[in-house]
Amino acid sequence: MAHPLTKLLTRVAYRPFSVIRTESSNSNRKMPASGVAEEAALLGTMPSDSMDDIELKNIQLQFPSARSLSRDDSSAQEEIVETDRGNLVVAVQGSRNKPAILTYHDLGLNYVSSFQAFFNYIDMRALLENFCVYHVNAPGQEEGAPTLPEDYIYPTMDELANQLSFVLTHFGLKQFIGFGVGAGANILARFALNNPNQVTALCLINCVSTQAGWIEWGYQKLNARHLRSKGMTQGVLDYLMWHHFGRNTEERNHDLVQVYKSYFERNVNPTNLALFIDSYVRRTDLNIQRELDPTKRKESATLKMPVMNITGSLSPHVDDTVTFNGRLDPTNSSWMKISDCGMVLEEQPGKVSEAFRLFLQGEGYVAPLSPTKMALFRKTSLEELLKSKLPNGGQWPTNVIHITENPISAVVC
Repeated sequence: MAHPLTKLLTRVAYRPFSVIRTESSNSNRKMPASGVAEEAALLGTMPSDSMDDIELKNIQLQFPSARSLSRDDSSAQEEIVETDRGNLVVAVQGSRNKPAILTYHDLGLNYVSSFQAFFNYIDMRALLENFCVYHVNAPGQEEGAPTLPEDYIYPTMDELANQLSFVLTHFGLKQFIGFGVGAGANILARFALNNPNQVTALCLINCVSTQAGWIEWGYQKLNARHLRSKGMTQGVLDYLMWHHFGRNTEERNHDLVQVYKSYFERNVNPTNLALFIDSYVRRTDLNIQRELDPTKRKESATLKMPVMNITGSLSPHVDDTVTFNGRLDPTNSSWMKISDCGMVLEEQPGKVSEAFRLFLQGEGYVAPLSPTKMALFRKTSLEELLKSKLPNGGQWPTNVIHITENPISAVVC
């Protein structure tokens, strides 16, 4: 029977730390001095391997590749869709003959920075084998977008929602499942209210159903003015970080914060973002209301399709999602607050992916996945990732201990 330490050393060889065992110079087996403890007698029959058998030959630092918010890492194919208010960039991910999921991003982001990491998450890959995802970018918000002309009148929130009809026509879609964050969630909700037969379900994160209050209006107007005149100022940057992550961001995930700060400073077109902010702050109320009388729910002015309403416990939009939840039909909606996060797709992708999977299972879109199938898919995906990232076909050299600088990374994607 193998000694527990021998098993441990064998298992370690499959992890980033490779431990080298050498032949023991002492093959004598010691018997316990007395039979006081049964455990001692059991251990006495096992090989007495010790830590002296480990020989450290070399230590090599492995620096993880920097997190990149770039479409170069995306498997999606971008297409230009013409609308009555200008062109939209839509990225398609997956086989187009499968049911559609349509996403819409929040302020300061696009499909790459908002959804790429989440939809490449291992558990989401298992789910998305059954779907095709259409990522919609708001006008002028895509990566590398040129500055919009000075005479360009940016669409209102209702007009942004109406543009989705052109997207459906372009790709020949009759129905879709909506997945939106922040401003994008508001846009999808508007489209669903006007076109209930074309939206089968909604997953909305940090959705605001009311018009902007005075405090939000003042901050956003000031941000838009600075973006036009001075570019991405520190004040605008701080507001965007608060808008997406909430409070105590640096304490929770310093690396992730730095990634998004750098992205906002270097990759966002400030003039185009100012126009999008102006449109969002001038949004109108969704004018939806929960109907308490069961006999009148079919005629009620609220969302008719199933809705999953998600927020993070540290998000500044928790109260907005509670208000939104109070205006939905309780028979087809659910509210979910995820702990210890503000930007749920980045900080808790596992919890969101599990909730979304169960939501779609409840609506009959996917068959239930057993824990065994999920574990097998994760193992297969991880092996493929290692083969693509590591030398020697994904195998660590056997004579080297690899120590990773900052081993706790922001997001694994």
